[in-house]
Amino acid sequence: MRVAIVHYWLVSMRGGEKVVEALCDMYPNADIFTLVYDEAQVSEKIRRHKIIPSFLQRIPGAVKRYQSLLPLMPFALESFDLRGYDLIISSESGPAKGIIPPPHAVHVCYCHSPMRYLWDHYHAYRSHAGRTARFLMPILAPLLRSWDANSSLRVDRFVANSHHVAGRIDKYYRRTATVVPPPVAVDEFVPTNELEDFYLCAGQIVPYKRIDLAVQAFTEMKRNLVVIGDGAKGDIDALKRMAGPTVRFLGRASFPVLKSKLARCRALIFPGEEDFGIVPVEAMASGRPVIAFGGGGALETVVHGHTGLLFDEQTVEALVDAVNLFEHGDYEFRPDIIRMHASQFSATKFRSSMQKIIDEELASRRRVAPSDAKIMAVPRTYNGETPIPLH
Repeated sequence: MRVAIVHYWLVSMRGGEKVVEALCDMYPNADIFTLVYDEAQVSEKIRRHKIIPSFLQRIPGAVKRYQSLLPLMPFALESFDLRGYDLIISSESGPAKGIIPPPHAVHVCYCHSPMRYLWDHYHAYRSHAGRTARFLMPILAPLLRSWDANSSLRVDRFVANSHHVAGRIDKYYRRTATVVPPPVAVDEFVPTNELEDFYLCAGQIVPYKRIDLAVQAFTEMKRNLVVIGDGAKGDIDALKRMAGPTVRFLGRASFPVLKSKLARCRALIFPGEEDFGIVPVEAMASGRPVIAFGGGGALETVVHGHTGLLFDEQTVEALVDAVNLFEHGDYEFRPDIIRMHASQFSATKFRSSMQKIIDEELASRRRVAPSDAKIMAVPRTYNGETPIPLH
């Protein structure tokens, strides 16, 4: 069986690329198709596979400015020649599912999120875009939404990384999705008794993650906050301007530094609404509780009062109240229980769940394979009159 993995772009190692790594473990001989590819930024596990980038790769500067090429992405995806592949697994977020699968192939789409900048986050993205993008988005977005929705019909089975995303797949594509949480390397995180007096906020610095709420809240409370993550210079500078002396920015940290901070913080602060949110699971795997906004994927990973606290509004006041409640000591957060809860999101469980779904789809396709079908000549009728004989 020939297997193709289609991923939106391979230019870093974040949650989506961890899914690709898990799929590579499942199918070590699979070929990988992607819009653009930066070999230096992906893992050795991914590089061992044959990687086929689209024609966008040949555009000067595309690897760095791939997001500006969104209008060309449908053409790039449909240019991939997937004849001869029996199983296609698309890793969708940016997009990826818009390939043209051959008739005999099974196409399973693991959806991290329908494209945020076309659907539910469209207005937020447009408000932060440059002048040219703000002008073009209302013209191009309707065409891209139509293509995105229509291309969902090319998928045999949708798998969502959370019930939150499954609801959006139903809303925008009118398709049902099976929920399989993404793989988290829970075994690589280890609790410690050497706690330090700081809270942690970690992740890519983009507006929708609402790191500004954490910076403002901890500046107001005069409590220690460490921010780990990289992003656009303008976004980082804006956060630094509002930050007081108790807030420290470490920038993009190595995995050992992130691992150490997760294990030693008092709690992880997670004020954004994520599709799933891997960092909270990593914090819980480190035995640390999470103080999160009660929306999106956090509702499916953080158990209020047991593995962390959830606050109801994305406001500074709500976050301050949650931190004060956490420090008041009404809840006991045991590292062993928190870590046990995180274990259900392991890479092993992801691979097992995905394999079951893929096997079901392959078996279903074999039951209706053309070689097993019997073609029968059916007499034609016109307006209920005598059938015309077929010779």
